[in-house]
Amino acid sequence: MKITIISGSHRPGSQSHKVADHVRKTLLDEGICEQAEIFSLENNPLPLWDQGIWEGEEKWETLLAPLRQTLRESDAFVIISPEWHGQVPAGLKNFFLIVGKNEVGHKPALIITVSSADGGAYPVAELRMSSYKNNRICYIPEQVIIRNVESVLNADPTDNNKDADSYFRERILWSLQVLRAYADALKPVRESGITSNDQFGFGM
Repeated sequence: MKITIISGSHRPGSQSHKVADHVRKTLLDEGICEQAEIFSLENNPLPLWDQGIWEGEEKWETLLAPLRQTLRESDAFVIISPEWHGQVPAGLKNFFLIVGKNEVGHKPALIITVSSADGGAYPVAELRMSSYKNNRICYIPEQVIIRNVESVLNADPTDNNKDADSYFRERILWSLQVLRAYADALKPVRESGITSNDQFGFGM
C-alpha cells in the first residue's frame, strides 16, 4: 500500500508542509501503509497548464513522467491545502488540471486544510466542488480542518496548544485509518475494469 501526500502550498517552509511531514510520519509509524511519499508544490515545480500537455510535447512528458509514475503507483492520496484569500492556492488547482484519471482516477483522497486563524472551510468546498470532475479522484466523506495551525503538530511540545494538538493528532490518525479502509475497498473496483470506458472519458 502506497499513499502519496500532496503539500499544496507554494511557500517555502510552509505550515502545509509541516502537516504533510506529520501525516507521513503517522502513516508509517502506525503501519497504515508501507510507503508514504510527499509531493510538494513548494516553489511551483509545475508550470501552468498549456496545450502542450494534451499534445504530448517532450518538455511536458519529461517533466511529468516521474510524477505520473508516483501517482499511478499510489493507492490513495492526502491533499493538503492552505486557505489563501478564501481559496485553494493556484498551484494546487493547476496540479488538478495536469493530473488525469490514469493517475488518480477512482482512488480515495483525504482533504486536509490549514489556516493560521479560524478559516479552512472554503478550500474543502472548492476541492470537493471542482477538482475531481475529469480526473475522477474520490474524496472520502471525512476531512480535517486544522485551525490555528502554528500552535499544533510542532516538533517541540512547548510550541503546541496541548489540548488542540492532542485533538488534531487523534483526528488525523483516525481519518488516515478511514482512508486506508477506502483504499482497500476501491482497489477491486479499479481492477474490475468497469471504470475504464472510452465512451465516457470525461465527467459531466
